[in-house]
Amino acid sequence: MSLPGKRIAVNGIQLHVVDEGRRDGPPVLLLHGFPDSSSLWRHQLPALVDEGYRVIAPDLRGFGESDKPEGVDAYAIPAILGDTLGLLDALSVPRAHVVCHDWGAALGWALAMFVPDRVDRLVALSVGHLAAFALAGLEQREKSWYMLYFQYEGIAEEALRADDWKLFRDWTRNHPELPTWIADLSRPGALTAALNWYRANVNPARAGILGTELPPVKAPTLGIWSTGDAYLVEAQMTASKQFVTGAWEYERVEQASHWLQLDQPARVTKLVVDWLARR
Repeated sequence: MSLPGKRIAVNGIQLHVVDEGRRDGPPVLLLHGFPDSSSLWRHQLPALVDEGYRVIAPDLRGFGESDKPEGVDAYAIPAILGDTLGLLDALSVPRAHVVCHDWGAALGWALAMFVPDRVDRLVALSVGHLAAFALAGLEQREKSWYMLYFQYEGIAEEALRADDWKLFRDWTRNHPELPTWIADLSRPGALTAALNWYRANVNPARAGILGTELPPVKAPTLGIWSTGDAYLVEAQMTASKQFVTGAWEYERVEQASHWLQLDQPARVTKLVVDWLARR
């Protein structure tokens, strides 16, 4: 369930967007991943508003209450970069801090690489730099098994929904957020749209963004990984340092799953607020 917001037309689609806080405050862009929406940030958003920031949290295309265009190509990172830049332009935000998680982190890294003048400080949760992820070795490949499974159009959808979403419940380790995720993914076209992020960007038959030259990240960057992450190894985050020419710091969050901002909200919020406050 998305947080209350408004719909904004960008890049040929409509995005549901939360836009709160001081209009003259430093902008912070919050980018969620799979299978989330803007509600992922419900603990961090009010804290950032209280600190004087303008906080912008969209439901990315295919998720929550945003449009779900048809076709795999509609979910390639370049198209979603267009959404994000269009959103910042529509809100008259020339430059923003970016706090991002999961697929939103892949998008945040891409923003920092390809449009560095739009990114002030970067906080990447769970997912490291795209090149570091690609070089993380066999253990990471084993944890990423589901990315290949999700490529099977129609078959993956049917399997995930079967027996009251049993496979999906098992895959998420029965996380407490399950009722929200299942309700969101049960909307018409939502599950296919969400899986199309994988089909467009990590399909072995497609070069994707990793088939291009990746510029270094100049933004001061904080990487955060959680010890209970079932899908990502620590090395893909710590190795991100070699692809960042700006300031780099790394923090490990204990006793949290992949959804660390939900499991350890106070810890994650403090890390984010402290990093953005640095000058």
